[in-house]
Amino acid sequence: MNYRGNHKENASPRIAVLCGPTGVGKTKVALEIAGSLNAEIVSADSMQVYRYMDIGTAKPSAHELERIQHHLINVIDPDEPFDVQHFMRMSHHIISRLVNRNIPVLVVGGTGLYIRVLIHGLFDSVRADPEVRARIKEEALLKGSDGLYRRLLDCDPKAASRIHPHDTYRIIRAIEVYETTGQNISDYHQKHQFENSFFDSLIIGLYREREVLYTRINSRVDMMIQDGLANEVNTLLDKGYASTIKPMQSIGYRHMGDYLAGRLSWDKAIQTLKQDTRRYAKRQLTWFNSDSQLEWIDADHLDEVYKRIKAFLQPSQFTID
Repeated sequence: MNYRGNHKENASPRIAVLCGPTGVGKTKVALEIAGSLNAEIVSADSMQVYRYMDIGTAKPSAHELERIQHHLINVIDPDEPFDVQHFMRMSHHIISRLVNRNIPVLVVGGTGLYIRVLIHGLFDSVRADPEVRARIKEEALLKGSDGLYRRLLDCDPKAASRIHPHDTYRIIRAIEVYETTGQNISDYHQKHQFENSFFDSLIIGLYREREVLYTRINSRVDMMIQDGLANEVNTLLDKGYASTIKPMQSIGYRHMGDYLAGRLSWDKAIQTLKQDTRRYAKRQLTWFNSDSQLEWIDADHLDEVYKRIKAFLQPSQFTID
């Protein structure tokens, strides 16, 4: 596939990326910019792909989705498989179509891995060792995810800082790489320098002062609770989606599931949800800060974000041969 633009022959297509931690205000800024530039939004959010999971994933409202064309939101059911490879394949297909129609592309989301592989592709990693993985899975059943996470903290603290303590799949994978090779999975990530890029990209990260961000997160959790997060989780359970599937173990859904099952009191569920969301935002910031290409701009400075994205996207129009 050859891309051509008026900036130079055979140049990569340009896309703008708007990212940042949860609660920083990406949706509001993205809608304003996309509306001003007649752009379409490609979501880079690992949870908004799921249908029926609206409140806990902070999806744009129905009105907002109608106002601006969004992609990769509500594309699969909660019990269908979806991973970074699915995302890369689907997002590349969508962006190719948009570029062919000369529509500006704005990628928006907080899943740093999705953004990285969209631009640079997947790196070659260590092949899975079934015996080692089976043994670690058995250990997970005996010790639980918390015990396994403590082990990861010992062998690869850098990876642990980027993995949620309840993300058993990624914890097992990281420990598996360490046991199989004697090296940390974070070292393999570091070796993949992402020198090859599918796109000419501008990456802007929205930020707020830490205390301001945490206050916004707490307020957003309160709003989710008011909007009926517990009812949303209960509806999902009634539809037959088990509490053990990956999406139902994510932030918000896991907490409400524990409340509904009697494992947490109402106050404790909300308190823990706020705490875990703040910790997740901290891990997102750690991930994004490792990207030297990313430019941080205050989330309240909409004019500055708009000017940077407009100047980057407008000079070039693309067609596909």
